[in-house]
Amino acid sequence: MTTVEEAKHIILENTQNFGIEEIPFIQSVGRILKENIVADRDFPPFNRVAMDGIAINYRFFKEGIRDFKIEGVQPAGSIQKTLKNAANCYEVMTGATLPNNTDTVIRYEDVQITNGTATIIVDVIKDKQNIHKQGSDKILGDFLIKESTCISPAEIGVLATVGRATVKVAKRPKVMIVSTGDELVEVDKNPLAHQIRRSNVYTLVSLLEKLNIPSETAHITDEKPVLKEKIAAFLQKYDVLLFSGAVSKGKFDFLPEVLEELKVEKLFHKVAQRPGKPFWFGRSGALANTKSTVVFAFPGNPISTFVNCMVYFYDWYYTSVGIKPKKETAILAEDVNFKPNLTYFLQVKLSYRFGHLIATPIKGNGSGDLASLVSTDGFIEIPKTEETEFKKGSVFPVIKHR
Repeated sequence: MTTVEEAKHIILENTQNFGIEEIPFIQSVGRILKENIVADRDFPPFNRVAMDGIAINYRFFKEGIRDFKIEGVQPAGSIQKTLKNAANCYEVMTGATLPNNTDTVIRYEDVQITNGTATIIVDVIKDKQNIHKQGSDKILGDFLIKESTCISPAEIGVLATVGRATVKVAKRPKVMIVSTGDELVEVDKNPLAHQIRRSNVYTLVSLLEKLNIPSETAHITDEKPVLKEKIAAFLQKYDVLLFSGAVSKGKFDFLPEVLEELKVEKLFHKVAQRPGKPFWFGRSGALANTKSTVVFAFPGNPISTFVNCMVYFYDWYYTSVGIKPKKETAILAEDVNFKPNLTYFLQVKLSYRFGHLIATPIKGNGSGDLASLVSTDGFIEIPKTEETEFKKGSVFPVIKHR
């Protein structure tokens, strides 16, 4: 069987570039930036008043002057004004341009205004206080957001500030999520005693939505000609096909055979892991001048589908769009015994203790126990090894789903 490490390597060797599109900046939250954003002027672009109050020339305060005649008001958004008599002051508002011939702002709380004169009522002020100096954050041409950043509301504000009404982002793959099996019925149906509702496809839809990837879904019954016809059409239309089920050894698990007949190159089938051993991965069009579609065929048990998507598809997508996947570790809270010589994705509850991420194992009823996911926060990856006992306090990679 293919090891987890080998499977990850093969998958990352088959990433795709989906291209770039330009979209309105306000629609770009969650998208992957595909250009560098630079400052189009200094930040702030002028000496900005940081407090409502009065602006003076500090030299006069230093010389003992405490009473300053008010020449006028400098509101935010108005053209910069000039103090005509350097011994006077201007009333200034937060966000306004600092008037010429002034260099220090005293907040209203520290002055008393009577008959057009502002009297400073504190003994100590600092030269150039309460001023956000021009260019103190960034200067013209500085990098503000680097390419391959995932755009959040913080970046939206910056894009607006530099006048980027549109922004270049990575195109998203066109994804079809397919369930197979005669035992599955729709969510709004009442299943018979031998049937269950479709759930894995909607889990996958939600996992992709966390990546801001839209997807479509389909269901195909366990009939080989129907499988072949529909998958052939999907291969022509979509960049990625995600399957749940029909990849194991059952009599009606036709998917590997159908994919082979459709000239989808198998890159591996079966991974030395639990859960999710029957995982199949390949691509069409890899050796010919045709459209290339990547195929992730996950086992049908819900935990297998869930963890395989997070471990393999997530990293494939991140790498495809130029993001380095984040890697975290957690400390095992209890001893764990695991005998098969496989990589073990163990369900855990996560918590923080003294600044460290702690993983407490959650016992479920195998890879078919969908309900157990609700009690967990993620999985730790216990590597394939001859060891069978993994001690409390050991550190392992963690995959969070919350």
